[in-house]
Amino acid sequence: MGPAPTGGQDRGAAGEPEEMEPAPESTGKEGKKESSKKRNLAGPPVEGLLQPVKLSRAELYKEPTNEELNRLRETESLFHSSLLRLQVEELLKEVRLPEKKKERIDTFLREVNQRVLRVPSTPKTELTDQTWIPAGVRVPLHQVPYTVKGCFRFLPPAQVTVVGSYLLGTCIRPDINVDMAVTMPREILQDKDGLNQRYFRKRALYLAHLAHHLGQDPFFGSVRFSYTNGCHLKPSLLLRPPGKDERLVTVRLHPCPPPDFFRPCRLLPSKNNVRSAWYRGQSSPGDGSPEPPTPHYNTWVLQDMTLESHMQLLSTVLGSALGLKDGVALLKVWLRQRELDKGLGGFSGFLVSMLVAFLVSTRKIHTTMSGYQVLRSVLQFLATTDLTVNGISLCLSSDPSLPALADFHQAFPVVFLDSSGFLNLCADVTASTYHQVQHEARLSMALLDSRADDGFQLLLMTPKPMIRAFDHVLHIHPLSRLQAACHRLKLWPELQDLGGDYVSAALGSLTTLLEQGLGSRLHLLAHSRPPVSEWDLSQDPPKHRDSGTLTLGLLLRPEGLTSVLELGPEANQPEASDFRQFWGSRSELRRFQDGAIREAVVWEAGSMAQKRLIPHQVVTHLLALHANIPGTCVHYVGGLLDTLIQSPKEASNVKGRMVTSRGGELVMVPNVEAILEDWAILGEGLVQAVEARSERWTV
Repeated sequence: MGPAPTGGQDRGAAGEPEEMEPAPESTGKEGKKESSKKRNLAGPPVEGLLQPVKLSRAELYKEPTNEELNRLRETESLFHSSLLRLQVEELLKEVRLPEKKKERIDTFLREVNQRVLRVPSTPKTELTDQTWIPAGVRVPLHQVPYTVKGCFRFLPPAQVTVVGSYLLGTCIRPDINVDMAVTMPREILQDKDGLNQRYFRKRALYLAHLAHHLGQDPFFGSVRFSYTNGCHLKPSLLLRPPGKDERLVTVRLHPCPPPDFFRPCRLLPSKNNVRSAWYRGQSSPGDGSPEPPTPHYNTWVLQDMTLESHMQLLSTVLGSALGLKDGVALLKVWLRQRELDKGLGGFSGFLVSMLVAFLVSTRKIHTTMSGYQVLRSVLQFLATTDLTVNGISLCLSSDPSLPALADFHQAFPVVFLDSSGFLNLCADVTASTYHQVQHEARLSMALLDSRADDGFQLLLMTPKPMIRAFDHVLHIHPLSRLQAACHRLKLWPELQDLGGDYVSAALGSLTTLLEQGLGSRLHLLAHSRPPVSEWDLSQDPPKHRDSGTLTLGLLLRPEGLTSVLELGPEANQPEASDFRQFWGSRSELRRFQDGAIREAVVWEAGSMAQKRLIPHQVVTHLLALHANIPGTCVHYVGGLLDTLIQSPKEASNVKGRMVTSRGGELVMVPNVEAILEDWAILGEGLVQAVEARSERWTV
C-alpha cells in the first residue's frame, strides 16, 4: 500500500475523536502588543472620568487642617448638608461671568468709550426746533405737551464712566448688561432745566444724536433704544457687538448731568417742578392754591445725578469681599426666578445691592460672611421689616436741613434713602410689590429652616411666575382703559408727576380699591407689568398702552372665602353713606334676625364652585363702578380645578376594578381603590379649606 495522504496525519484516523491542540501563547511582537493593550486599559486614566486619588498611609490618616475643620463646621451649622453647599457653589459657577468673556467685553467697552467721545457737535437751536435730527432717527420720548422753553446743542460728553454691577463683579448670566454713564457737559444745560421736563427733553435729544452716529458705525452690530427700568421719561441707548459676539454683552448708555448741577433742595419730594399751567394747557388759578408736588419726577432727576456716587459706595462696601458679591448674585437669581425685578417699580438687583450695603453699615452682615449667609440675612431682614411703615436710610449725617423719613413716607409707599439723604431708592416700588417680596422672603426662610431635600431646587432653580404663585389671576386689557380710569378717579396730579403714564398713575388706586373690596377674603394682592421691549431708531417710542397687559394676582384666605354676605354698618350710622357710595347699587338695607337693620351686599352663588368665585364678582363690580373698566376688559382666571374635583358619574366598583360606560362600551379602569382613596382625601381637604357646610361632596 502506498503512503497515506499528507493531511491524514493531521486529521487523525477515521472514527477517532479529533484532538485540538491548545493555542500557543503569544510570543514576540504580537504578545507584546496584547499585553500593552491590557496595560493601557488599566493604566492611564480615561479623559473625562474621575480617577481615585492615591494617598499614602500617612496622608490618609493625617489630622484635618483648621481650614478643613472650619469648612466642615460651617457646612453643618449653615448649610445643613454638604449637598446644599455644593449646589450653591455650582450655581455660582454657572451664573458668574468667565474671565475669557471679561477680556472681550473690556475690549468692546474701550472702543465704545472712544467712539462716543468722537461724536461731532451740533449748532445751537431751540428745543422745539428739531429739524436738525436726521430722517432715520426718531426722538425716543413722547413730547407731550410739545411746546417748552430752552435751547439745545450737542457737545461731546465730558466723561464716559462704566457704572453698575459689571465693575462690581455681581452681574449674572445669561444676560450681561453693562451700564455706562455719559455725563453731558455743563455748556448745554441751563439753570431752569429741572422744570417742565426740559432736562428730559435734552437728555432724549442727546441720545438721538448719539444714536444717529453710532448707528452708522460698522463696529456695532445693533443700535437700539429702550426705557431705563420701564420709565418713559428716561430712554437709554443699547449697543451690541457685531457678528457672533452680538449676544456677548449689551451696553446701555445713560446720559446724566454733572453730579452737582441741580440743587438737591429743589428736588425734595414736597417740591413741584412740573407746572400745571404748562402741562394741562390751562392758566394758573388765581386763588393762590399751591402746585401739587412731583416726587417721582424729582426722583428721576436725582437718580441720574447719583449714578457715580452709588457706584463708589458699592465699590467701597463690596470691595474684595467675595462672600458679599456671591450673596448679591444669589439674591438676583432669587428675584429673577420670582419675576420680582421686572418692569417699572420692580425690586431690582441694584436695590438688593444697596440693601446689602445698608445691612453691612448696620453690622447685620459682616464682610467675612459667605454668599449663603448673606442670602439668609437679607431674606430674614425682608421677611421681618416693613419698609412701608418704617423706612431705612443709608445717610449718616445729622444735618437738620435734611428731610425727615416722615416727609418721604407722605410721598412714597416704600422708603429706603441713599447716603445723600435726598433720594428714595424705592420711589418706584409700590406697596403691593414690596408686600409680595416680603411674602416670598417668609416662604423662602421657612423652606431653608425646614431642611427639605429639595429646598435648593425650590428656592433658586424653580421659576415661580404669577400664575403659579397666586390662587386667582386677572388681566386688564387693553391698557388704554386705564386712561379713562384716571379721569374717573381724578388722578391729574399723579399724571402730571409721572409724565402722562396713566398705567402707573392708576395702579396704586386700583390695588387699594380691590384690597378694600375683597377685605378678609384677601391675603395678598400683587401686580406684574411686563417690561417694555426695545425698539429701532427709526420707530416712535412705545406708548403706555403698548406694554401688554396689567396682571393682578390674588392670594386668598380660606376663612370667609365662600361667604355671600358683605355686612355693613347700621342704617343710622355715619359710615353707612360711605358703604353705599363704595358698593353702589349692590348695597341694600336688610333686616337681620337680631332685629338690626344694616347695609349689606349679597352675592349670587348657588353652588360651592360659584362661592369660590365670589372675588370675580367683587373685582368686576368695583372696577366698573369706580374705574370705568367694564367686565369685558377684565380677563379673570380662577376656579380651574372645579371640573377636576367633581365626583365620577355612572361608575361602579367591581372586584377591584372600575367599570364605566363610554360610547356604549364598558371600559375597565384598574387600581380603583387607590384612585377613590386619593379623591376622598382631596375632597375632604378642599371642603375643610373652604368651609363648605351646605354641600356634601360624593367621592
